[in-house]
Amino acid sequence: MAVRQDTIWERFLSPVVRLLIDEDGLRRYADSIDWEKECDRFRRDDVITPPYYNGQNFHGITGGYLNYGAAVTYDPITQYVLPPNETIVRQALVDAIKVKPRRILDLGCGTGSTTLLVKQAFPQAEVIGLDLSPYMLVRAEDKARNAGLEILWRHGNAEKTGFSDASFDLVTASLLFHETPDAVSLAILRESFRLLVTGGQVLILDGNQKTLRQLEWLNDVFEEPYIREYAAGSVEANMGAAGFEAVRSQDVWWINQVTSGVKPIATENVRQYTPISIDNHNLEGLGSPAFGIMA
Repeated sequence: MAVRQDTIWERFLSPVVRLLIDEDGLRRYADSIDWEKECDRFRRDDVITPPYYNGQNFHGITGGYLNYGAAVTYDPITQYVLPPNETIVRQALVDAIKVKPRRILDLGCGTGSTTLLVKQAFPQAEVIGLDLSPYMLVRAEDKARNAGLEILWRHGNAEKTGFSDASFDLVTASLLFHETPDAVSLAILRESFRLLVTGGQVLILDGNQKTLRQLEWLNDVFEEPYIREYAAGSVEANMGAAGFEAVRSQDVWWINQVTSGVKPIATENVRQYTPISIDNHNLEGLGSPAFGIMA
């Protein structure tokens, strides 16, 4: 897996992380799986991999996430690059859930780290993790099996999932938007709006856009082709453009943010996003089957 040698990650940080992870153990794990056979269980012929995804390197890895090496190394590396702690950061998304979901979709689920936390928080809910990489889904399924969690893993594109209208109470995405062009992020939010029931909630966990704009050097740490575009944009504005209301973001240890939106009762006239002050703990008044309140 060829990597760029001029990134701060490859020159300085990667050697440090390699001292902290069990590379021999990862190699043994990778060798224990017939990756192509396992991936074939997830691959769907109707899923077309978009050019922005398969034509770029992510985290300095040639081919991005479309190889087993990325699936094996993602978790050991990510635990050291999400300060102060990966679980704390991902738990912030779970803590921001204000609906009572019966059906949950985690977009761009990767190896399923957030998906597992959501399932643990709502064990009675049906939880589906969707990702473009079947390699990541193999790893996610293995983690869920070891945790004793029943989660459905599906190969698919978050822009066009193929699920029915109004079929989910909650849609989430963690660390996905900084790896997509802004137009794609907007398309994903519009798809999320279509998938949600009235009063359903969308939650996006990712890098703090204000912080990334202030600290340009952070954008040079990893080979992330779309991170500057992400930093210059606004998840809140895109949520508003997609039709969501009650849009707000909260900082997560300054480096990350969680942005929440709610699908309103009236969707005929989609309003543009304007910042408002709401009680984040009282969304029931919006009316939702997810709350047991019918519009």
